[in-house]
Amino acid sequence: MPLRHRLLAALVAALWGVNFLAIHASLEQFPPFLLVAMRWTLIAIPTLLLVPRPEVPLRYLLGYGLGFGVLQFTFLYWAMDSGMPTGLASLVLQSSASFTVLLGVLVTREKLTGARAFGVAVAVVGLAIVGSQRAGGATWWPFVLTLLGGLGWALGNIASRQAKPPKPLHLTLWMSVIPPIPMLALSLAVEGPDRIVDAFATSGDAWGAWVGLAYTVVLGTVVGSGIWTWLMARHPASTVAPFSMLVPVVGISAAWLALGERPNAVELAGSVVVVAGVLLTSGTRRRISGGRRRGRGRAGSAATPPPRQPASAGHPAVRPS
Repeated sequence: MPLRHRLLAALVAALWGVNFLAIHASLEQFPPFLLVAMRWTLIAIPTLLLVPRPEVPLRYLLGYGLGFGVLQFTFLYWAMDSGMPTGLASLVLQSSASFTVLLGVLVTREKLTGARAFGVAVAVVGLAIVGSQRAGGATWWPFVLTLLGGLGWALGNIASRQAKPPKPLHLTLWMSVIPPIPMLALSLAVEGPDRIVDAFATSGDAWGAWVGLAYTVVLGTVVGSGIWTWLMARHPASTVAPFSMLVPVVGISAAWLALGERPNAVELAGSVVVVAGVLLTSGTRRRISGGRRRGRGRAGSAATPPPRQPASAGHPAVRPS
C-alpha cells in the first residue's frame, strides 16, 4: 500500500473520529432512526438527480447500502442514544476491522499473512482492554449494539470490495439511496409520528444539531466514505480495514476535549495497543521487496556489455540493438 494511500486512510480516520462528536450533537435533537433516515435522504435526493448509477452488480450495491448504510448506523445511533459514550463508541465500532478481515478470508478467500494476522490480533486485544472498562453492568446493551454496528460496517466493506466500482464515489453516493425508505418506516413504527413532529417543531434553535448533521453528510459520508471506497477498490480489505482502528484515537481525544469524557489509564493503554496493531498490520514487506527488485535491475544494467566483434571482409560490423 503506497504511502499516499496510507495518508488518505489516516485522513478518513480523522474525519470519522470527529464525526462522532457531530452525531452526538445531532442526537441531542433528533431520535436515532429518524436521524439515520435524514442523513441518507439529504444525499440520496441530489444523487438520484445528478449522479449516474454506478456500473456494478445490483447485489453489491444493495449489500453495501444495507450493511454500511442501514445496519451500521442503525445500531450505532441506537447505542449512542441508549447511553454509549461518544469516545467509547468510536472505539468499539472499530471491531469492524476484525469482522472485515474474517469475512474477507471466509467469503472472498483473501490470503491472510501471519504478520497481518498478528497485527489484527494485537489491535483486537487493545479493543478488549478498553471495552473491559465499560462493558459491565448496565452498559452491556449499548456495547453490544455498537458491536453489531461494526459487523454491519464489515458487511458493507466486503460488498464494496466485491463491487470493484470504476468510479468509487458514484458507488458511495448511490449507496445512500438504499437506507431512507427502510429507516423512515422503522422510525415511524418505533419512534412514532408524535416524536418525529416534535423533533422538527423544536429544532429552530438547535443549530448544533444541524451543523452536526451537515458535517456527517458532507465530510463524514461524501468525503470520508468516498475515499474509503476508493481505497477498498484498490487494495485487499484486510489491508485497508485496520486503518479504521485509528478512528477511536481521534474520537476519544475529541470527546475528551469537547465533552469532558476523560478516559482512564487502562483505556489510554488500550488505545496505544490499537495503534500498534494498525502499524503491524500495514507492514512494509511490499516496499522492501520492491527495493530488492530495483537493486537487482541496477546491478544488471551496470554489467559490462559483450565485446564488439570485428568486421570481416565483405560483412559490416553488426551494431547491437
